[in-house]
Amino acid sequence: MKRGDMDGIRFFQDFYPDALAQCYGCGRLNEHGLHVRSRWEGNESVCIFEPRPYHTAVPGFVYGGLIASLVDCHSTGTASAAAFRAEGRELGTDPPRRFVTASLHVDYLKPTPMGVPLLLRSTVEEVRPRKVVVVTTVLAGTVEVARGRVVAVLMPDSFLPAAP
Repeated sequence: MKRGDMDGIRFFQDFYPDALAQCYGCGRLNEHGLHVRSRWEGNESVCIFEPRPYHTAVPGFVYGGLIASLVDCHSTGTASAAAFRAEGRELGTDPPRRFVTASLHVDYLKPTPMGVPLLLRSTVEEVRPRKVVVVTTVLAGTVEVARGRVVAVLMPDSFLPAAP
């Protein structure tokens, strides 16, 4: 899968090293994954995702587990980008900063209709060297349908693949 898109926008997930780009939610190298793609818009991160018919819970509505996965992967991507920002570094420079979920909380505010692109908009609540807290709002059109809070922690070295 190509990095970036036709508009030249680079997404946080485009900078994940290949060995760390397999996640079902946000891994660009997972051919069956969701391919969550996040970017900065000022001090907020944003992601647009269009649910597919197979993301249905009941006819006409999005499966809640998808919402949780989107909040999770968008937030861990935001955590990674926020860590780079806090260190004054460009995305993709070494050492990589990949975060995993320590805590995920989602409040479902309204049923999420199918056929409407979802906008995830996040702010970074806290940045520490090994922990980032991200708060996310999920909108279907102009309607807020969910809110999430993720505590993300720096990926342990034991998760990294062994060198060849």
